[in-house]
Amino acid sequence: MGLTYEQAGVSIARGDAVARAAKRWARATLRPEILAGVGGFGAVFRIPAGYRRPLLVAATDGVGTKLHVASLAGRHDTVGIDLVAMNANDILTLGAEPLAFLDYFVTERLEVEVASAVLRGISRGCKRAGCALVGGETAEHPGCFAPGEYDLAGFVVGVVEADQIVDGRRIVPGDVVIGLASSGLHSNGFSLARHILFERHRLPLDARLPELRRPLAQELLEPTRIYVRAVRALPRAALKGMAHITGGGIVENLPRVLPPGCAAVLRTGSWPVPGIFRALQRLGEVSEAEMYRTFNMGLGFVLVVAAAHAASVLKALKRRRIGAYRVGEIVRCPRGERQRVRLE
Repeated sequence: MGLTYEQAGVSIARGDAVARAAKRWARATLRPEILAGVGGFGAVFRIPAGYRRPLLVAATDGVGTKLHVASLAGRHDTVGIDLVAMNANDILTLGAEPLAFLDYFVTERLEVEVASAVLRGISRGCKRAGCALVGGETAEHPGCFAPGEYDLAGFVVGVVEADQIVDGRRIVPGDVVIGLASSGLHSNGFSLARHILFERHRLPLDARLPELRRPLAQELLEPTRIYVRAVRALPRAALKGMAHITGGGIVENLPRVLPPGCAAVLRTGSWPVPGIFRALQRLGEVSEAEMYRTFNMGLGFVLVVAAAHAASVLKALKRRRIGAYRVGEIVRCPRGERQRVRLE
């Protein structure tokens, strides 16, 4: 008898089961602009009404080695939120409204329950970001992954009015830097975190560390905060620049929106640093400088606003129950100076 696709390691039946789950979760995220989504060969959607000169904004990202922690813990319902967050927060820095999201899930052998949990998380993330899950791809790659492991990638398309792009060009010395609280590690720095916690110290996932109020696994798998609704509710005129604090921390990401001649001075005691960062610093004997170059250190998103708007922006964020702090100012950067963010 001849070989079958399933004998080679790929199950069409399991793929169909995941596809049915994807349709179910995608329905919960639909926007009125979506004309065709999950199930076809491509998604079709309109630009929302009200835009005069719309520009499309696209981004792609993944979750990284946080997925390994999810596999170790056997908990897969939060990393989908991370996947949406890493993409939606990225295009938010330009002032864009996320419209449509697609995912790519690949593993050696498809486990329907695991894939469904991931898709459920993606759906929850899309609802938080206000975008529609319009499609994706689920693939089995036999022999390419360790048993139980998988990888994720996400793709988002958003829209912004041409004359309302937030690109940092209007930033000047004297502007104020406002930091928005992170929910923890988000999805960055996990290679170092895993090395410290699981390779150097061989801690169990249910470890209780003095800096933490809950078991280690819960802390590590707390999903990335999605800032879309809170930030898009702010007056557009108040926003001069925005940065999503991902790999590289504040010192590498904030300079990406600073125009020539501008630097930022940040006061490190002006916002609370979650316990997970202090635990990692203690256990890994990591320098302060390395911590700020690797992790978000409690700030997942940063705004640059004119000093005259700072108080009203902080008040608006507080109304939405987002921790927000005046963390520094924009200063003139001397010619030839390469350090664009200075921590004091």
